[in-house]
Amino acid sequence: MRLLAVLALSLALLAACGGDDDRPATVTRAEPTTTSEAAPDPPPEEEPRAEPELALEEVASGLESPVHVAGAPGEEGRLYVVEQAGRILVLDGGGPAGEPFLDIRGDVAAGGERGLLSVAFHPDYAENGRLYVNYTNSDGDTRVVEYRANEARTAVAPGTARELLAVDQPYSNHNGGQLAFGPDGLLYVGMGDGGSGGDPESRAQDLGDRLGKLLRLDVDAEGADWEVAAYGLRNPWRFSFDRETGDLHLADVGQDAFEEVNALPWPQDGLVNFGWPTFEGTSRFDDRPLTRGGRLVDPIRTYGRDAGCSVTGGFAYRGEAMPGLAGRAFYGDYCSGTIWSYRFVDGAARGARREKLRVPLLTSFGEGTAGELYLVSHQGTVFRLVEAR
Repeated sequence: MRLLAVLALSLALLAACGGDDDRPATVTRAEPTTTSEAAPDPPPEEEPRAEPELALEEVASGLESPVHVAGAPGEEGRLYVVEQAGRILVLDGGGPAGEPFLDIRGDVAAGGERGLLSVAFHPDYAENGRLYVNYTNSDGDTRVVEYRANEARTAVAPGTARELLAVDQPYSNHNGGQLAFGPDGLLYVGMGDGGSGGDPESRAQDLGDRLGKLLRLDVDAEGADWEVAAYGLRNPWRFSFDRETGDLHLADVGQDAFEEVNALPWPQDGLVNFGWPTFEGTSRFDDRPLTRGGRLVDPIRTYGRDAGCSVTGGFAYRGEAMPGLAGRAFYGDYCSGTIWSYRFVDGAARGARREKLRVPLLTSFGEGTAGELYLVSHQGTVFRLVEAR
């Protein structure tokens, strides 16, 4: 099983996220593409943008297995780093400032692909202090929990936990883990297919099962329940919504042959099927039928084992420091540390390229409050994407 091989190699966590058209299960896809070749350039712009040469600036080091980073609405200069063991630390102009913002290590099963996996702040966090975390509990099952920060916003207030989602995990891998608010104000969570290898119980294509799905919830509506926004996912480790266009960028970790990056324009047009386990990338994985419901979509980028083994991404740059980079989306590979980027234009990846950057054990990208882009290494370092000097 590839998962065990990757875990043994890297000693970490990620190896291995309208209407119905009744698309038949006999649908076929084109042969897989790879990121080793550049995609066509985007159509000419009225004022061609000059894209800067890029570099990585170290923001913090010495962290313990960081897996996610995020900014909170209304806060300038502060960055929240999620450590896999169960802590959230605050970076305020340098290294961690003060005591942990949140420490739930006693509630978390950490190691491999388990742990405290991400944090998302309510769009009105500055006013209501509400935030959300995704973790695997001491039994190894997924929990999404709401907390409230104290009035000074220096730590989570005791006794404020409210469980929003509880999903039993049949195996220890493929927990997904990303939380993000969409342009519609709903909270989205990526759920893996439950683990093992090859989705043995076919959960990703089962619309009655929450595993292998992209779920969403109106956290402000009393009594609201989670609904399926997309399905057919293997392990959607990281995804994001472009803060300007609302477009979804979602990377799904592959099985034995292909990693894939998906992108959907906003607003989304009904239910979406990403195809797993019938397809891995754009290649047929096995002969199990696709569920009849929603529309099947192809990934916009794929790559094979020669380029890496566990995809992380993707996030579009919307900061102010490098205006020529606006809208370029980034993704990378946990095992190889390679970074790629593309522009999402008219439903396709344009101007795709391999960046002259490398982050060993890349666990996440993340955005600061002002839209600057950060990259996280499981080795304990957070970097900021900057212009090379």
